[in-house]
Amino acid sequence: MRLDNTSFQVSSTAAVGVVSADTRLDFVQRGSRVLGRYYGGSIQRGYLVGTLVRGTLRFRYAQTETTGHVHGGRSTCDLEVLQDGRLRLHEHFIWETRSGQGTNVFDQIAP
Repeated sequence: MRLDNTSFQVSSTAAVGVVSADTRLDFVQRGSRVLGRYYGGSIQRGYLVGTLVRGTLRFRYAQTETTGHVHGGRSTCDLEVLQDGRLRLHEHFIWETRSGQGTNVFDQIAP
């Protein structure tokens, strides 16, 4: 599985999550290293850095929210290939700057 030059939108979010259907996530991948940038909705700017190994994406994230607060945490994601060939990301996140954890689901935007 490759995430290089892919983009995703949120299809569902956890109650303690701050991403929404207005959030877009763009990836760059070099080998097993993955970099991501996300924005939209209540997220002014967010970045993630991690690795993709055997279908599991692990990363740390940091984001500036429209409230002006900066928050971050860590995530482990399972990748799924949908029937139409697009990818679905099941993100299991844990906040490190506030309390809470949950699962967000992102679906790949067709090119």
